[in-house]
Amino acid sequence: MRHQVISFALMIFFTIVAFVAVGSGLSAWFTVPFILVLAAVQVVFQLYYFMHMSHKGHEAPALFLYSGLFVGLITILAFTTIIWW
Repeated sequence: MRHQVISFALMIFFTIVAFVAVGSGLSAWFTVPFILVLAAVQVVFQLYYFMHMSHKGHEAPALFLYSGLFVGLITILAFTTIIWW
């Protein structure tokens, strides 16, 4: 339970940092990647602490989740490549 509370507090902190980054008027070239990195960190916290992917017995769901992520990233890369070139 302690890990979940710490993870939740960190996610709230990352959300506040993202709002401050947008509200401070920083360049979009900095703000967008910064928010995407914060979002990726929050996804990892969600998976490992709230969806219990770090526990034993969750190897099959983790395999399907990561396979879907891989297919999704390859699809985005393929469509991006088609549009840009």
